[in-house]
Amino acid sequence: LAQRQRVLDGSGTAKALDYSLKRWAALTRYLDDGQVPIDNNHIEMQIRPVAIGRANWLFAGSLRAGKRAAAIMSLIQSAKLNGLNPYAYLRDVLERLPTHPDNRIDDLLPHNWTAPVTFETGPASQKNSI
Repeated sequence: LAQRQRVLDGSGTAKALDYSLKRWAALTRYLDDGQVPIDNNHIEMQIRPVAIGRANWLFAGSLRAGKRAAAIMSLIQSAKLNGLNPYAYLRDVLERLPTHPDNRIDDLLPHNWTAPVTFETGPASQKNSI
């Protein structure tokens, strides 16, 4: 705070200091809990594909189509975070969905999904290849 008083209002440095001071509690939260990471680089890398494609997806056709695209992107990212091959996961889920019992839909979520076993190949590839 003492240093902020020495900087002219309206300057770039003043704006940067004001920004930091307003968020001081959040910026120093990691000091209170050793399990809180000092940065959010891991999350930034997870959302990078969405940020890069944002301009391409600006016009999804309709609000409904945009919501569907967001749901699919969420499932793909969840599959990756659970160590699954997103293509194998989505292919299997979309094949099972029409006959899968409604009361067991949670079985098809990435964190609960198990790959089907086939006679030719054994368990379908679950490891993330993307």
